Amino acid sequence: MQPFTGSFTQQEPIAEEAIGAAVEVLRSGRLHRYNTTGSEIGAAAELEKAYAAYQGAAYCLACTSGGYAMATALRALGVGAGDKVLTNGFTLAPVPGAIAGVGAEPVLVEITPDLVLDLDDLEAKIAASAPKVLLLSNMRGHLCDMEALMAVLDRHNVPLIEDCAHTMGAAWNGRKSGSFGIAGCFSTQTYKHMNSGEGGLLTSDDPEFMARAIMLSGSYMLYERHGAGPAADVFEDIRLDTPNMSGRMDNLRASILLPQLAGLETNIDRWNARHDLIADRLRKMNGIYVPHRPDAERYVGSSFQFLMPEVGAETIREVVERVRALGVELKWFGAAKPVGFTSNHQSWRYMPAQKMPRTDAILAGLLDMRIPLTFSLEDCAHVADIIAHVVGQTLQKGAA
Repeated sequence: MQPFTGSFTQQEPIAEEAIGAAVEVLRSGRLHRYNTTGSEIGAAAELEKAYAAYQGAAYCLACTSGGYAMATALRALGVGAGDKVLTNGFTLAPVPGAIAGVGAEPVLVEITPDLVLDLDDLEAKIAASAPKVLLLSNMRGHLCDMEALMAVLDRHNVPLIEDCAHTMGAAWNGRKSGSFGIAGCFSTQTYKHMNSGEGGLLTSDDPEFMARAIMLSGSYMLYERHGAGPAADVFEDIRLDTPNMSGRMDNLRASILLPQLAGLETNIDRWNARHDLIADRLRKMNGIYVPHRPDAERYVGSSFQFLMPEVGAETIREVVERVRALGVELKWFGAAKPVGFTSNHQSWRYMPAQKMPRTDAILAGLLDMRIPLTFSLEDCAHVADIIAHVVGQTLQKGAA
């Protein structure tokens, strides 16, 4: 088997249009989002206006990261010390980190083999914990049945904040991910769907919620300079009652993102073509389960996951090591210790330990990889063939 030589961490270059916009901001010297004159609208405000329109949201706040957006959303909703916040048992560390960061306690909800929230366990955890909110992690771009989810939450009067770091541009039955609850939180970190190195966006249709978020982000008394914020009268008391916890996006990063937004839909199609090619090849393999994608889900396939549910840890480690030797980088969420960006709930010692038997059984066989747009379709076919070759040989050896 010929080794693969592509890089799983190499993103496409920033387009010349975005570079030109960034140079213009640099030459102006006015990188700070509020460094504007008269009726001028800076790049950060322009990005807020454009992203609100794309998302179909009334309001948008540009901030420093997706994690900051989540923590700000929790604070703007009034979540604080001792409150219980539900979230997925399978997610990345910034999600429970945002909860712990506001002094609240994460309560983990089991997932299904399709890597989405188990709604039966959600209902049980609501009854047991009286949560302040569900911070839903659309982990690795997998959407649960959002209509069924909202029926559960509405029945128990539990608000929803959506972590859409992996679902920017995704939708359920035509409704954008991030528009189902009080807030959607998005990331523009390099490995997400728009790239500014670091960055975040927070959207909502609730004016008082967004006014609190804007004040929390560090607007001082300059809230009227936002491109998609509530009317000035909404801030009348909120501006004096809400602390400044500075986390503003600057004009430089916003200038890089604005041109990328125009190409997002095209890039989603490109990601999905690569994802689906890999999925179609590996779905035919014995010993591999590729999570099901419902017809209602319009996903963004910037990464790919599959499960090997019937093998032990030694077999998984062997697969990971053998594909790595052939140039393919798989991440294993069942590893005993966190590696790189990959960790699971057992390593988050800043929150109470919780028993998650179904989630742990799924993570024990879960493998994950990035699909950068620098990969061609031929590259993706090569990667899939390497995985299929190694898995087939490893399982055959184990059966001998």
